[in-house]
Amino acid sequence: MTPDQLAAARDRTLDDLLADGLRVLFCGINPGLMSACTGHHFARPGNRFWPALHAAGFTPRRFAPAEQEQLLGLGLGVTNVAARATARADELSTEELVEGGRLLAAKVAAHRPAWLAVLGVTAYRVAFADKHAQVGPQERTLGRTRIWALPSPSGLNAHWSPAALAEEFGRLRSAAFGLPRQSG
Repeated sequence: MTPDQLAAARDRTLDDLLADGLRVLFCGINPGLMSACTGHHFARPGNRFWPALHAAGFTPRRFAPAEQEQLLGLGLGVTNVAARATARADELSTEELVEGGRLLAAKVAAHRPAWLAVLGVTAYRVAFADKHAQVGPQERTLGRTRIWALPSPSGLNAHWSPAALAEEFGRLRSAAFGLPRQSG
C-alpha cells in the first residue's frame, strides 16, 4: 500500500459488520487509514485486535482482517464510534465522538446485541459522557445491551501488553458466552 493510497483513504468510512442479536458487537474508535483503504476492520498489521480475539477464545484461530465476515457466524460483529477514517484517533473532535455515541446507541437499539464492547475507554468516556469509566463491564446499559469498555488494541496503546489485552478480552468472552476463561 502506497503513501498516496493511504492518504486517499482519509475521511472514508467503513461498512459495519452487523447483524441482529449478536453476542458481542465490538466497537472501535474509528477506522484507520489502512482499514478504510482495504475495507477491513483493524487492518493495520500492528493492531492487536485479531490476535487478542483469538487468544481470548472468541475465534478458533487467528483470523486475518480479510476474513472478518466469519465473525458473524460466531455471533460477533464490528462497528466504530466515529465513522471517519483518520491516521490517529486523536484527530477526531469531541463532537464527532459524542455524535458517534448517539448513532451507536441507535445501532444497538436496532440490532440488540447482548454486549457492546467499546475498544478504547477514553473514547467510551467521551461518547457516553462517563468521565469515570474504567476498563471492564459498565453499569450503564443501552436497553438490554450490556456494555464493556476494553482497552484500545491499537499498537500505539503501549499501556496494555498483548497478554493483558487478551486477558481482558477473555473476561468479556466469559461474561458474553457464560464460558470459563481460556488460558493462553
